[in-house]
Amino acid sequence: MATDMERMIVASSRLLENNKSVFVGTGMPLLSAVLAQRTHAPGLLTIYEGGGVGGQPTGRLPIQVSESLTFQNGIIVGSMDYVMSLAQAGFVEYGFLGGAEIDPYGNLNTTVIGSWENPKVRLPGSGGGADIASFCWRTIILMKQDKRKFTPKLDFITSPGYFDGPGARESRGLPADTGPYRVVTQLGVYGFPKETRRLTLLHLYEGVKLEQVQENSGFAIDIDPNWSYLPEPTQEELKILYTLDPGGIVLG
Repeated sequence: MATDMERMIVASSRLLENNKSVFVGTGMPLLSAVLAQRTHAPGLLTIYEGGGVGGQPTGRLPIQVSESLTFQNGIIVGSMDYVMSLAQAGFVEYGFLGGAEIDPYGNLNTTVIGSWENPKVRLPGSGGGADIASFCWRTIILMKQDKRKFTPKLDFITSPGYFDGPGARESRGLPADTGPYRVVTQLGVYGFPKETRRLTLLHLYEGVKLEQVQENSGFAIDIDPNWSYLPEPTQEELKILYTLDPGGIVLG
């Protein structure tokens, strides 16, 4: 049976389409994007927050988004403001995000736990997260699921999801038809139906029980009536992953 990490990377990789573009960060998003290129989406265009467009590193994995390796075999060596402008102009279909906390509408917090003035924990902040969440057509959120991270109300919204329901993004000036697309955790994959824009279970991994969805959340999660189990990672997918990360930088 595959590990949680392997399942999450493969599940998110399968969401990416051929001849589309994706904003990637280092770590799991990079492995996910390159796995997609090596399997079902050879025409997938990778865009790095540090300014690289089309980079396909052949050596070790980059350990951060502005490392020179992210430009290797690429088509553009740009800047952070350049690639962010690509998203703002509507040229980036997918964007990867993570977070310390997520609420029922896909809003993310990577800024502060507790009050701003007297925080329990001060987090790294947005980086490019708010831009990606605001302007990429579909964002894929990768994060561990537990009651602390899946919380009914955030102390701070760093990266906007659907705020408090349908129409809320547009009312705040964000482009229509953008926003969280999927949330991929160690338990399964979730979406946000147009009717509610609330986190909804779509798929579980083999061996995960339905009751674990609620046991690992601080709020009630909707369940799609047609939810299903995801196929396990194939041997080909796992072989490619470990070829890409032989030193275990991400896979451990």
